[in-house]
Amino acid sequence: MTKATWVSAGLFLAWAVHDAEELVTAAASSRELVRRAPTWLPLPADLRRDGFSQHHMNVAIAVMAGFMGIAALDGARSGGRSWFFQTVLRGFGWHGIGHLAAAALSGKYVTGAATTPLVVIPYWLWARHELARDGVPLRPVDSGPLLIVPVLIAAHAITRAITGRTP
Repeated sequence: MTKATWVSAGLFLAWAVHDAEELVTAAASSRELVRRAPTWLPLPADLRRDGFSQHHMNVAIAVMAGFMGIAALDGARSGGRSWFFQTVLRGFGWHGIGHLAAAALSGKYVTGAATTPLVVIPYWLWARHELARDGVPLRPVDSGPLLIVPVLIAAHAITRAITGRTP
């Protein structure tokens, strides 16, 4: 196995460990977070009141598993060089930083905050280091990490379509 294949497989494995935490904690954590969301944010009333249901989180995480699996396969296929793989890798790291920022701002645990410093950030730094050491040019920061916004919206929309109900 090449280094890039290990890094690519690592993306999926690190995501799986991180999302196992989210699977267990996100529904409860979301109830408080969405209640504190700004009123200008267009959220359905039941989501604002109840947060995401456990069923919704189960399906959403399964949908994201497909996305992360495709990114990992693309990384292995391209030797870690593809725009898509590197964008998802960068987004995964910044996603973790978002969890830490949310925990710092709220002053308490939020979903994902436990595995971020133990898995997400160390994996992200290791992956970038290994790719660079292997001669893979790391793409400069561009608007790619913003891909997470439509991906998360799509994951929740697909989840809503599958479950036939609001979160």
